[in-house]
Amino acid sequence: MLSEQGGFEPEDIAAISRRHSSGQLTVVKPKMSLRKRLTNTYRYRDLLFGLIGKEISVKYKNSALGIVWSMLNPAMYILIYFLVFQKVLKNGVPDYAIFLPSGLLVWNLFQTSISAATTAVVDNAGLVKKVSFPREILALASVGAAFVFFLFQAIVLIIFMIIFRVLPTWGYLWLVPIAMVALLIFASALAVFLSAVNVYLRDTRHLIEVLLVAWFWGTPVVYPYMELAVPINKHGLLWVYLLNPVVTPVVTFQRALYGKVSPISTNAAHAVINILPSAGQGWYLTHLLVTIVVGIVLFVGALYVFGRLEGNFVEEL
Repeated sequence: MLSEQGGFEPEDIAAISRRHSSGQLTVVKPKMSLRKRLTNTYRYRDLLFGLIGKEISVKYKNSALGIVWSMLNPAMYILIYFLVFQKVLKNGVPDYAIFLPSGLLVWNLFQTSISAATTAVVDNAGLVKKVSFPREILALASVGAAFVFFLFQAIVLIIFMIIFRVLPTWGYLWLVPIAMVALLIFASALAVFLSAVNVYLRDTRHLIEVLLVAWFWGTPVVYPYMELAVPINKHGLLWVYLLNPVVTPVVTFQRALYGKVSPISTNAAHAVINILPSAGQGWYLTHLLVTIVVGIVLFVGALYVFGRLEGNFVEEL
């Protein structure tokens, strides 16, 4: 059960632990094999879902609007960026109020996951000290909670699409779930790794905050992908740009939901502005599959590092 503060009582997690181990409390060993760690994490999936619900309820506890605040935040960003970039700076991108959130929602999911997961173990020091359970679940719960917020924020995008009468590109919509899987796997890998490192190096959370700012501007959310890809490609360094694992999911969402590849600029008559790659569905699918494979490798590596560092969590906390 949830405590009055919205969190799990240690006795509740212990009960879940005993239920999953046929009457015996499972002790998470520092050098547990990767296969057993993955299996153990799956067995505690109800605890994972419970922690996700706890994070959501705690964030908006005693709030009059509750989950609506998670929708107002992206709406405000959309309005501000729309006024600044399309009305004041006049970047020429048509339907910028749709282009922006189609990438911004993806970025918000990634940023929220990483920021919350980095401190997940430290913030739950009381549970880590008192109860044995797969501690990586704490980081994964942060990713899961961010995904739930993403679903609510997606409603904002749908509303703006209706207001501006913009239809998605139906032939590319099937790529959206694949892009989401790619992003969640990579976010989970980074979340598990950083949550363990932050136990020993508490400056990690501050470093990540700074890096995420630079990472944001290195991802085509506010500006079109082609605006940076074209000059980089002239030097044969486009592959470096695509090393950013968030780029492909963002561009995929933009291609499926925004859809305008090379529209006419709103600044000059008959001037074409290149926004998205003109490649077909295969290009997007190939890059997404590569991101998924790399993400799986990184996730396995993150679990290995987490297992090696987990043994001294109690002492460090």
